[in-house]
Amino acid sequence: MDEIDAVGRHRGAGLGGGHDEREQTLNQLLVEMDGFDVKTGVILIAATNRPDILDPALLRPGRFDRHIVVDRPDIKGRRAILEVHAKGKPLGKDIDLESLARSTPGFTGADLANTINEAALLAARRDKDVIGMSELDEAVDRVIAGPERRSRVMTEQDKKVTAYHEGGHALVGYALPNADPIHKVTIIPRGRAGGYTMAVPHEDRNYMRRSELVDKLAMMLGGRAAEEMIFIDPTTGASNDIEQATSLARKMVMEYGMSDRVGPMKYGTPDSEVFLGRDYVRHTDYSDDIATLIDEEIRALITQAHEEARAILKTHAPALDRLAAALIERETLDAEEVMKVLHDVPKWEHAPNGSMRIQAPEARMSGREVAAVKASTEDGTAS
Repeated sequence: MDEIDAVGRHRGAGLGGGHDEREQTLNQLLVEMDGFDVKTGVILIAATNRPDILDPALLRPGRFDRHIVVDRPDIKGRRAILEVHAKGKPLGKDIDLESLARSTPGFTGADLANTINEAALLAARRDKDVIGMSELDEAVDRVIAGPERRSRVMTEQDKKVTAYHEGGHALVGYALPNADPIHKVTIIPRGRAGGYTMAVPHEDRNYMRRSELVDKLAMMLGGRAAEEMIFIDPTTGASNDIEQATSLARKMVMEYGMSDRVGPMKYGTPDSEVFLGRDYVRHTDYSDDIATLIDEEIRALITQAHEEARAILKTHAPALDRLAAALIERETLDAEEVMKVLHDVPKWEHAPNGSMRIQAPEARMSGREVAAVKASTEDGTAS
């Protein structure tokens, strides 16, 4: 039985009460499962994405008493899934499935299958006999952000704003030590986005540290900070960034216990009215004073991230100008091209007291890069 939560939701919720037809269906299902003869060899298997809302009677011994979690695949799983879906498809000699698996963290099996199919369609449209790495890279972008919208007309001013916005994300993410490495930056519209910055971790992670989340917040607000610094008058382009940053900050305070003032406590309970929708009823298990404190801590996290992004962009304003100019000229930059543009930007560090300090570029560069940076900073313009 697929999507068992359609008939297996918690009883006693919603407006229908015990006369709700869904509850009657669930009651009959429970009777049938409990009445199976153990000698008949009947096995009932069900699947759901919402095990938290299933009725407890369904999960008792004798019914669905064995629970198997099917999570998103890790890098080995993604590599194996890609090999399955790549069978029978003409792949070019430059195809590296290991690299593709490493660059698709969080992808499900359906996402990976769609990636291979999209790459095959792109190769056919381009009159190619084999699927190349460029088609696979484009297919990954399509799965993440949607197809390119090159037909969308962008004025030179909109293009400049987008370039500085995405450049702000990339520069802040590049400078912060705990942010994910920048994989690609583009100002080509995709889906509903006017452009996007892709940051891909080096490896799969099950947990994230507070310092990583703080740097992630600053990177999210890097685009808005760049608009404010360059154009003074910001645009509406950062609305999704602000929404995601606020949601992350709220989780840090209310779910992850990452606020010293609020403490390691969980605030807020799941909605109990599972038939009425998530936004119909809101339950709080904390006082108005705690609600005020939570709002203050969320605001403090957002403000700190915003100020940190502004400080990085202000310190490295010439690098931001170079990055925006490169985006306007080439529209898309990969990781190697971003590193070349930002070669003189050092990694920032957080001092024990919470303030920021800059690490010397020599600490993270090769000998050739150090010589180039020293030559460019002899005039005293950088520190």
